[in-house]
Amino acid sequence: MSKTGSELATRLGVAFVLIGLAFAALYSGGVGFWMVVSVIGVLMMGEWAMLAGANLKGKRLAQYAISVPLAAMLPGLAPELGSTGQEFLALGLIIGVFFFLAIVAKGGQLALGAFYVGLPVLALVTIREQPVQGMLLTFWAMALVWACDSAAYFAGRAIGGPKLAPAISPNKTWAGFLGGVAGATLFAFVLVWLFDLPVALAWATPVLAVLAQLGDLFESHLKRCAGVKDSGNLLPGHGGVLDRLDGLVASAPVAALLVLWLVR
Repeated sequence: MSKTGSELATRLGVAFVLIGLAFAALYSGGVGFWMVVSVIGVLMMGEWAMLAGANLKGKRLAQYAISVPLAAMLPGLAPELGSTGQEFLALGLIIGVFFFLAIVAKGGQLALGAFYVGLPVLALVTIREQPVQGMLLTFWAMALVWACDSAAYFAGRAIGGPKLAPAISPNKTWAGFLGGVAGATLFAFVLVWLFDLPVALAWATPVLAVLAQLGDLFESHLKRCAGVKDSGNLLPGHGGVLDRLDGLVASAPVAALLVLWLVR
């Protein structure tokens, strides 16, 4: 097998494993879903610390610190608070981690990782814990990003044209950007039609698709500033965890607010 073919096979193999893990966590819900997204959150914080220029001590400190609000997101941890109370507790701890890292580690960018990691994890756990259609709502929030990425890739390759942000990501085009928004929106309307989800989710999807692509560009900017190609090397053929989840990081918190507005 050629080197290119071997790299493609590795990339596809890892992609299938990641998809399988995502669906297994999504289906299990509860503690299983929380455990998977929390581990991912710790890994994301490690990569964020690297992009922020932190040393090994700073990286470990940030990972230990973010573990506190992630632990507070465990479903059913504080039944006396109710789900809303527990969500506010976790949010307060995320803010606490921000100030802790800003003061102790004296790193402003490192401290911002508390929000960059903590908010999307809290958002996904909150959506999955919804008593009505929690699994489908979480699938919508996650899969719209996948649909956006796939549609953007194929539209960009097929159409080409003017570059979207050549100084940040030379390969992205306006055609890909618009194709990603269209693909995610079409996916959302199909999902709403098949499973009788609130139609407002489909109408909001174009905004979330835009946020997902801005999240992708933001992470590309961080990598350029750090002088690295990938945020990590944990996933062969894919780079780091942040490389795969940068769009979801940006869109998940807004998706959660929308779900809470519609469901509660």
